[in-house]
Amino acid sequence: MTVALRESRILIVGLGLIGGSLAAALRQAGFGRLDSHEAGVGGAVERAEILACDPDADEIARGIEMGLIDRGDTRLETMVEGATLVVLAVPVLAMAGVMKALAACLDRAAPTVVVTDVGSTKAAIREAAVAAFGRMPASLVLGHPIAGSEKSGVAAADPELYAGHKVILTPEPDTDPAATARVRALWATTGAEVLEMDVARHDQVLARTSHLPHLLAFSLVDTLARQDERLEIFRYAAGGFRDFTRIAGSDPVMWRDIFIANRDAVLASLDDFDVGIARLRRAVERGDGDAMLATFDRASHARHYFESLLNQTSYQAEYQMQQHGKLRYRVSPGGGVIGRIRVPGDKSISHRSIMLGALAEGVTEVKGFLEGEDSLATLQAFREMGVAIEGPHQGRVTVHGVGMQGLKAPSGPLYVGNAGTAMRLFAGLLAGQAFDTELTGDASLTRRPMGRVADPLRLMGAEIDTAEGGRPPLHIHGGKALKGIRYDMPMASAQVKSCLLLAGLYAEGETRVREPAPTRDHTERMLSGFGYEVHRDGDTCWLQGGGQLIAAPIDVPSDVSSAAFFLVAAAITPGADLVLEHVGINPTRIGVINILQLMGADLRLENEHEVGGEPVADLHIRYAPLKGIDIPVDQVPLAIDEFPSLFVAAANAEGTTRLRGAEELRVKESDRLQAMADGLATLGVTHTLYEDGIEIIGGHYGGGRIDSLGDHRIAMAFTVAALRAGGEIVIDDCANVATSFPGFIDLARRVGLSLVEESSSEEGT
Repeated sequence: MTVALRESRILIVGLGLIGGSLAAALRQAGFGRLDSHEAGVGGAVERAEILACDPDADEIARGIEMGLIDRGDTRLETMVEGATLVVLAVPVLAMAGVMKALAACLDRAAPTVVVTDVGSTKAAIREAAVAAFGRMPASLVLGHPIAGSEKSGVAAADPELYAGHKVILTPEPDTDPAATARVRALWATTGAEVLEMDVARHDQVLARTSHLPHLLAFSLVDTLARQDERLEIFRYAAGGFRDFTRIAGSDPVMWRDIFIANRDAVLASLDDFDVGIARLRRAVERGDGDAMLATFDRASHARHYFESLLNQTSYQAEYQMQQHGKLRYRVSPGGGVIGRIRVPGDKSISHRSIMLGALAEGVTEVKGFLEGEDSLATLQAFREMGVAIEGPHQGRVTVHGVGMQGLKAPSGPLYVGNAGTAMRLFAGLLAGQAFDTELTGDASLTRRPMGRVADPLRLMGAEIDTAEGGRPPLHIHGGKALKGIRYDMPMASAQVKSCLLLAGLYAEGETRVREPAPTRDHTERMLSGFGYEVHRDGDTCWLQGGGQLIAAPIDVPSDVSSAAFFLVAAAITPGADLVLEHVGINPTRIGVINILQLMGADLRLENEHEVGGEPVADLHIRYAPLKGIDIPVDQVPLAIDEFPSLFVAAANAEGTTRLRGAEELRVKESDRLQAMADGLATLGVTHTLYEDGIEIIGGHYGGGRIDSLGDHRIAMAFTVAALRAGGEIVIDDCANVATSFPGFIDLARRVGLSLVEESSSEEGT
């Protein structure tokens, strides 16, 4: 919770663009108006003040004329008296002198005065503070607004300069928390987002993201400006040149100071850049198109991908909640379910097509690739490990395989967002690499158990560190010799099985996995499609390590898990007649089809055929009354991801539907048994919850407000439930639907659902 800004006298030392814009933003927010601050005895109203100190008297006069400050002076000692908050907005190399002057006259300030700064390097300013004060004062909170302009001076002050931008604070362990809160309040008043990190990390990050780009821009413009044909060069410069070199118009003195103050971090980032540019130069010299493509494609998609991390709730839910609040669905009762649609490609197969294509010899062409955030996270991870990947474009991806030993160490942690499948499969694949890696994900993924893959991988000789409770991030130590094992899985999990088979590719000898119940076999099928021999006998599959993969085309079928929501929608809606095209009907995935048919659904498979070793069909479903059943135990692992939608079918069936043996639902993106039970209770559906299942008595139910807990399948299930509800259903926290089902809203509306998407940033709106 942000503390309100309650300073009575703010002193800004240095009235240039940054200091002037801070004053302008505070004024725009109402600070310093007659009614903006109450103080004194008996409720008398005092006017809060903004003061300034600057060596240029003309800047002071201009600031007063613009209404940004109340008064100012060129002498610091005359302005400090009574100040409650001092902001040092001077160049980095001037900071030592200002700190010393401030220390000499700070006794004139308010007893609870807080000091902060705006410098873009923090270690040098911390050293200046220690030299001036003898230590880091508890009331000094170093900070850095990530905002600026190539313009300078108070005349360029912009009240919107900080709005929507980040301000990084770097408090010390013994910094007064109250002082930090007051500085947070200062920047929050300007509309900035306030973050915290330690000093060393700040300087490293800014050296790469701000200081290095400025250094390169200055160098490029200077290089071209010194050439004889410079007039022709600049005359014909296109927009890209202007965009990149705009920052070369920034204040030279300020940037000289920054490069001197943050020298070590700047040099380290410049060394990294030198390595990259040398690698690209070699590729150009050799005409190595694949190497150039890998670099360009990785950079292009990194730019878009990491921008999406800042703007998509499914990756950065907490960030989005601060900025815009959570996304919610408002679904009205009624509607028909009629038409022909094709849901997105199968997520499980999309993940595996990239993984195996990257490890194959040759070029793999993928059609029907799911362009959801989970799958895109897998794409980006392989780009960061040196794999050239073209696309995706309208579901088409081209993967230039590097072979079993061709992956390169990523420069940092591999972020897989919300993709539990990706993390578990990556764990097996990366356990056999020569380099260390770290796997991390979003807040939801970091709560999911990874010991189920880490433990058997350790039995194979892998060295893996996890967070408390066996949860992400996973630190995988490379260069370990893996040996094949015989492993009896304690739970039916295709992700665990696939993880061990992928590790087995790199293991000495045979890796054999037995599953207690059938699970999806996409990994085995695709390995065979890439020419790698996989054996199966009953409940056990195995492979021999040390082989190779040969590139093969992949046509990704539509995802039966995504189709399930529309199958249930049609099954419960009178008059429904819906065809879902080109859906994967892998025998290990058709539990939802089998269960709906057992419940009496009029569901037929048409146009059955195979693509890339995977069976597909058009699913034609018409409305028919459903009846409650005892769900067969052997169907549970075949429908584990589809149960949220099946629970909605059960709520609309005559009689009781019983599910047991589904404890796996407790450790998905949410505790799906509990989340669905809570939602059904809200709607008035009679049910009994068990540790490993649920009983649901079908009948009429009403509307209500559902918390999806950020779980996309919970959100979509209750969206479908609204078709037969007695009132409107409002579903909170729906942004993660894009994780597995991009385009869900459009398809839902197309077949007849009345669905409105809205922000819930203000409760009750």
